[in-house]
Amino acid sequence: MLTDLQEIQKTLQDMLINHSPVLRVSKETDTVLEISGTKEVMQGKQKVNGHYFASVMVKPKDIRLYFFPIYTHVDSYNISPELKKCLKGKSCFHIKKLSDEMVEEIKEMVNTGVALYQKDELI
Repeated sequence: MLTDLQEIQKTLQDMLINHSPVLRVSKETDTVLEISGTKEVMQGKQKVNGHYFASVMVKPKDIRLYFFPIYTHVDSYNISPELKKCLKGKSCFHIKKLSDEMVEEIKEMVNTGVALYQKDELI
């Protein structure tokens, strides 16, 4: 069980970065990592250079995982009760502790999101 926020941050960031070159880092600071696709697509009514995928953001009491595929493809995800406790709103997870089971579930969520976005030609 990870409880150190820096370890949680690194674990989540690594999960996302491992999907390059399909995904790329579009913003990186000490407190924010934003991941997007690599090709120009329409996002709503606007053409963007890389569809937004996810962000990992450091907050004082937790690490936030903003995961857009769960918002755009809600029917494709069945979240465990443990992870659902962290979900605030439709696509933001507030993570204070990260169990091995949650790590595996988030990895699978990310893999599913990449596959869905590739199928829809968003990334």
